[in-house]
Amino acid sequence: MADQKDNIDDFKVQTAKHANISAAPLRPHSEHSKDRASKRLSIESNGTSDGGAGSSTPVEITALEESFRRFAIHGDTRATGKELHGKNWSKLCKDCAVIDGKNITLTDVDIVFSKVKKKSCRTITFDEFKVALGELARKKYKEKTVEEAEAEVFKQIEGKAPVIAGVTRAVASPTVSRLTDPTKFTGSHKERFDGTGRGKGKAGRVDIVDTSGYVSGYKHRGSYEKKINKPTD
Repeated sequence: MADQKDNIDDFKVQTAKHANISAAPLRPHSEHSKDRASKRLSIESNGTSDGGAGSSTPVEITALEESFRRFAIHGDTRATGKELHGKNWSKLCKDCAVIDGKNITLTDVDIVFSKVKKKSCRTITFDEFKVALGELARKKYKEKTVEEAEAEVFKQIEGKAPVIAGVTRAVASPTVSRLTDPTKFTGSHKERFDGTGRGKGKAGRVDIVDTSGYVSGYKHRGSYEKKINKPTD
């Protein structure tokens, strides 16, 4: 009994010494997941990894790079914005008025794209994008220096976004109005609508047999029933 009492006393002493261990509350697993996600987003926004030289300094995105990203993700939900494919490259040059139809044509844009991209790739990076713009700038502004020509083309693109086109609009034409106006229908189609243009439903689609005993179009329909059912004094 004495040994058991000594063991209990020793346990109490050890518990008192390390009381601060259990005092710290345990964090749930969800909070750890949030911390990891926040850290990953911070790394991606800074453009660096753990221990990188510029991990504490965010990378500034220029207006030209912002436009590049907007066109890179246009029409593609899986795009990351880091690479631009040929279709959106052509759209960028068209929407930003780089193509003028004289010095720069759509063919010139396609040729430059094929020239700057890697042989095994179908897209270009931002650095290759700037090289391509430099090629077009020298061709478009021949009278200016290389730096001035590039600055002029960059200015045309900075802050721009893809132009959304191709929205379907209702066409107001005599043919369409005639096909959609029930007051102008003829024949059996006219019988499917009333005078206000509302459909008659089944009565306008199916021939309902008239079992009243009156001929079609008789003006005094129901007068006989009223006569024989008239109460007598």
